Amino acid sequence: MLMKTNLLPDRILLSEQRSLTVSIIGAGYVGLVSGACLAALGHDVVCIDSSPERVAELNCGRVPIFEPGLDELVRANVAAGRLSFSTEVAHVASGPRMVMLAVGTPSRCDGRAALDQLLAAVRDISPTLCEGTVIVTKSTVPIGTGDQIAALLQQLRPDIAVSVASNPEFLREGFAIEDFSNPDRIIIGVEDEVAKEALMRLYEGMTRGGAPLLVMNRRTAELTKYVANSFLAVKVGFINEIADLCEKVGANVDEVAFGIGYDHRIGPTFLNAGPGFGGSCFPKDCRALINTANDHGGTLPIIEQVIHANDARKHNIARKVQAQLGGSVRGATIAILGLAFKANTDDMRESPAVDIINALEYWGANIRAYDPAAIVHARRLLAPTVTYADTVYDCACGADAAVIVTDWPEFKAIDLKRMQSVMRRPNLVDLRNVFQPQKVRELGFVYDSVGRL
Repeated sequence: MLMKTNLLPDRILLSEQRSLTVSIIGAGYVGLVSGACLAALGHDVVCIDSSPERVAELNCGRVPIFEPGLDELVRANVAAGRLSFSTEVAHVASGPRMVMLAVGTPSRCDGRAALDQLLAAVRDISPTLCEGTVIVTKSTVPIGTGDQIAALLQQLRPDIAVSVASNPEFLREGFAIEDFSNPDRIIIGVEDEVAKEALMRLYEGMTRGGAPLLVMNRRTAELTKYVANSFLAVKVGFINEIADLCEKVGANVDEVAFGIGYDHRIGPTFLNAGPGFGGSCFPKDCRALINTANDHGGTLPIIEQVIHANDARKHNIARKVQAQLGGSVRGATIAILGLAFKANTDDMRESPAVDIINALEYWGANIRAYDPAAIVHARRLLAPTVTYADTVYDCACGADAAVIVTDWPEFKAIDLKRMQSVMRRPNLVDLRNVFQPQKVRELGFVYDSVGRL
């Protein structure tokens, strides 16, 4: 079994790492996590962001992103002098031989990734580049983006030779530091030995500890990122369809998933039935991959169907709540427990909670919501008619039904007797299969879950 390196500040293998000076363009989720972890590995990192407010927060020790352990890691490496923040692209000229691009590539209306920010960043840094600089794309980008960057740099800076490489990230929100420090694999896509040597040096403290490093060409690396997320989305979509079948035939989807997960060809991960996938990766990357196939005269019908099924599921899952209340939610108060698309993040992008709440409100329900981290974002995304609570029990007070939408660990510790005592009607819809049906029903709840009777 491969040994893996832990990047917590007191366990860095600094003696095995030759440091590099790295500029990261973009101090958002990917840029900030990557910057903090690379600094923890012993490199000198400056994160450059166009937002003066974000940079000011970071320089004051405040991390504007909810990610477990990130604030501690940032502060430790700032204090050690390995991590700094700036709005000035001129810092790229202060000696870095590597520049990472970690700006946003959001979906356009047609589902394709928007590269405006990425190409603008390339234009901004081009005057500061020197001979031999390695430009590394960390952002998730369409296949061929590296070629586009290389052509743009050739146009802007024909006087120097620079390398363009791909180094896709595979970070799960809520577990990003663990994923960076204990990677299943590190992928680098390169077209020359200069980029290959620089990226191998960047990660040598981890590869000496056993982290697998895969070297491939640039286009293959770009495609691998999309394919990885799309395959995981297929697994989620598949088990959700099986959950619906389980409800019809009287089977238990948790046990089905457990049974097939023992097969090493399938594996146990991403087989948790629920209300559908969301977040910034799966939906966006699936759509981008579909468009890539279309642009090259092909189709990806399996992935297309997964996207369609997932979009429909988020709306249809609200029917569970409606059925729980006898077919109508008009005038009922519904307690929504969890707003983020998954636990340990405040990210609400394409969260199932948004579609569920919108449907319930459209049908006439009154919504009260609680989430440990995402309420600030929820206020911007949801209708002003939604009210918010500070605790699970405040949220459930006087409710006709409670709906668990996000798998926050604290929901597993809910005192069900206490929650039932404050509810108007004891209806519980568990969309994350947090509780065992028999136990909950013995407490007097009218209980429904996903793929279980």
